[in-house]
Amino acid sequence: MGSSVEKLSEAWGRGKPVFSAWCGLPEPSIPGYLAREAGFEAVVLDMQHGVIDFLAATRAIPLVAAAGKPCIPRIPVGEFSVASRLMDAGASGIIAPMINTVADAKAFAGSVKYPPQGERSWGPHPAIVLTGLGFDAYFAGANGFTKSFAMIETREALDSIDAILAVDGIDAIFIGPSDLSIGLSRGAKLDATGAEVDTAIRHAVARAKAAGKGAGIYAQSGERAATFAGFGYDFIAVGSDVAFLRAGATAMLTAAGAL
Repeated sequence: MGSSVEKLSEAWGRGKPVFSAWCGLPEPSIPGYLAREAGFEAVVLDMQHGVIDFLAATRAIPLVAAAGKPCIPRIPVGEFSVASRLMDAGASGIIAPMINTVADAKAFAGSVKYPPQGERSWGPHPAIVLTGLGFDAYFAGANGFTKSFAMIETREALDSIDAILAVDGIDAIFIGPSDLSIGLSRGAKLDATGAEVDTAIRHAVARAKAAGKGAGIYAQSGERAATFAGFGYDFIAVGSDVAFLRAGATAMLTAAGAL
């Protein structure tokens, strides 16, 4: 063990969270830089709401791997065939949005796990290069060291969380607080830091722990990331590349007296 693909598994359950960068801009050097220079332990590529396409993702994954860090794309809703291809490209895990039912969870797990857990087909040649493993060793270990995150973002998903966590091949849940707030309020408001949302966030991590599985979450700020670490989350994505750019520019211009 020791490749970037396997390090996410190594960090699992160590007693403190993995803090990840979150990237939505399509330039592959950005996640590569954040992995190497900024102190993050992993990088998420947002292919759902960001503008990262499959080609940009496959260019970013080895740059993050070269820094010795895991790269975890978030796929667009329902695009499970893309999840399998990203695993072949060397992704350390996949975040799948809007996993609302057991059927959704089974379809997702099936795309990213080899038989007998799933139906992932064979062809992980870039992943083989990145891990340094032989074909037999990769096939034997991939279901364990690559991680599947099912996003819990709706009332329906929250109501089914135990059943989703029980699906063989689902390694973790991942909470999107903004969409969860919309779902819990039945579309009445967007309030990712509201009391009802925090209650649901605490409930979700408790159910994941009870199932012996991981729990990830997106944090809009460092302060929220610290709160989620206190709740017991294993994997916390902090801010975004756009937010980092905005904050850095504002700090520089403020120091220059321009703002």
